Parts: sequence; structure tokens; C-alpha cells
Amino acid sequence: MKMAELVAGQSYCKRAQVGAVIVKDGNVIAIGYNGTPSGWPNICEDDSGRTREEVLHAESNAIAKCARSVSSSDGAHLYVTHSPCVDCAKLIIQAGIGKVFYKVTYRDLRGIGMLIMHGIDCEQVVY
Repeated sequence: MKMAELVAGQSYCKRAQVGAVIVKDGNVIAIGYNGTPSGWPNICEDDSGRTREEVLHAESNAIAKCARSVSSSDGAHLYVTHSPCVDCAKLIIQAGIGKVFYKVTYRDLRGIGMLIMHGIDCEQVVY
């Protein structure tokens, strides 16, 4: 989780910096943080402070990095600073991730509910 917190610090988002680390067989296979797609200006909020629609969540960035590499996320564990939203939960399910560890509970618990409903263990890390 400490590594996910460090990764979150790479985000340019002002409202919430989120980091994700995918681990398989004791090895980090991908990291991600919330931000814009590669090559885009890294501005996460509009003038009113709302998150811009092109911003990717940390989990989706990490899963996409696995997709572009030779590493499979099937059976891996995901460490993320904030519990996943519904859209990220769908990606986590499709990526075959077996367990999710999160630190901060996101305001909408439907993502965690969806993961649990699909047999993916979710555990809040408190320290």
C-alpha cells in the first residue's frame, strides 16, 4: 500500500491523487495513477474544479499497462489508495484480478459491492 501511495504522488490531479499497484507472485507488474491519457496535457480538472471526462482512474491505467506488456493480471492482487468505482470494478473483474486492497473508502460503495458479488476479495488496509 505504501507503494500505491507513492505512485499516487505522480498524479497531477488536485481533487484526489490516486495510485494503484498490481502485484503477481510477489512482483510488481504494473503501476498507475489518475491522470490524462499519454500525450495529452496533464490537466485533470476543468475551471470549475470538476474532473475532466478524459481523466483515467489509477486502476484503469495500471490494467492498461498490463495489457500493453507481456504480464498477465490474471490472479494478481491490486493495491489502490481509494476503493474502486463501478467502472473500475468492471475492469478489475475482466482483468482477472483476484484480490483488491484499498486504503480510503470511495463515497460510492457500488464498486466494492460488485467485486464482492463476483467473488473478488476486498480488504481495507488500515494503519
